[in-house]
Amino acid sequence: MNCYIGIDLGSTTTKSVVMDDGGQVLGRGITNSRSNYDTAAAVSKQEALIDARFTLLRRGLEGAPSLKGKVDAFLGDLERHFRHVQFLEQLDDLEQTARRNGRGLRFAGQEQALGEALGEVFRRLREESEALFAPGARRRSDFFRDIAGSRFMALAEPLCKEAGLSFDLMLNVYDKSIIEVENRPPSGAMQGKFLRALELALGAGGGAGDAVAHPVRAALEIPLEEAYVVGTGYGRVRLPFPKEHIRSEILCHGLGAHIMYDGTRTVLDIGGQDTKAIQVDKEGIVENFQMNDRCAAGTGRYLGYVADEMKMGLHELGPLAMKATKTLRINSTCTVFAGAELRDRLALGDKREDILAGLHRAIILRAMSIISRSGGIRDQFTFTGGVAKNEAAVRELRKLVKENYGDVTININPDSIYTGALGGAAFARRAVQA
Repeated sequence: MNCYIGIDLGSTTTKSVVMDDGGQVLGRGITNSRSNYDTAAAVSKQEALIDARFTLLRRGLEGAPSLKGKVDAFLGDLERHFRHVQFLEQLDDLEQTARRNGRGLRFAGQEQALGEALGEVFRRLREESEALFAPGARRRSDFFRDIAGSRFMALAEPLCKEAGLSFDLMLNVYDKSIIEVENRPPSGAMQGKFLRALELALGAGGGAGDAVAHPVRAALEIPLEEAYVVGTGYGRVRLPFPKEHIRSEILCHGLGAHIMYDGTRTVLDIGGQDTKAIQVDKEGIVENFQMNDRCAAGTGRYLGYVADEMKMGLHELGPLAMKATKTLRINSTCTVFAGAELRDRLALGDKREDILAGLHRAIILRAMSIISRSGGIRDQFTFTGGVAKNEAAVRELRKLVKENYGDVTININPDSIYTGALGGAAFARRAVQA
């Protein structure tokens, strides 16, 4: 099966989309962007191909009589076990790397204690992992670094105290090791992981036997051939592709939004590093655009800085802002001055939720200015990028669009963060089929 792949290398996350010959999306993948952009591209592409396998599995299982009405539940179990197998593989890699790095450090009399403490930390991490991937379990993140890192720190500190071991030494070893591990894609044969997950899922599901195992194995044997790959995004110049495989973010986001909603005429993308307002024609071809100039004010990076200042997770900002009883006026969306203004507001006794509501409004006001310079909003209007998942930003956007442009159809897709990669995949398909 031919696969057309688009990779959007953003400043904070890297996204990939896999498309088939008919233009249908087979899979999507995402990972943290890293200083090693080649690895970020490879990991996101691998995740998209894994997702594509699950799409093929769904197609194969829909005709299995023993799974009638239960395909979603079975695939949920299968993916849960697959992710657990993948997590344990990366955990093994992290432990081996940490032990190797630990032996390379010389702290008088602490080598043995460090090795024992590392062994105990990783033993407990493996033990805990069952609960992390249990049915219904909720994780704050699906990225390996986030899952493993928070628990590593929590487990390591008391163990270091008991052993009389320097916690700074443990952190030094961990920091060096996690960078190495996350800068290489998970190794091992993908089919082997799927088959191991299948064994676990069948055991948990009461043993549907060959009626399920046969279509799963058949789906795993379908070759996924990379016919063409197109790269785009903030870090596209670092992607390991020839220049003819690179497309601008503007073109990819415009076409991607058109594919999601074919009536799209205006696109707003608020990403990690920039804000783009794009005007497209009925074919998704860019007619005009504007971007934020000079700095990352009012972008996802700005929201990340605000979250750090408030000691919150980025995903917590929107829900808290939704609880505001009033919207404070924020004078600056400059990242440099944001911390000072936040601290001043808090010192004056303003509530965090009211401050955040004001911050979200300020971000959208800035975006509206960029849209105006691009030619304004035409029906339909599509909002994309990571910030499109922020409910407070969406609320302010809807208000300001109605105030300035009246009743306009606003499209927000749950997979909007993949818009650029989707456009890239479509360009890859066109490059071959043209």
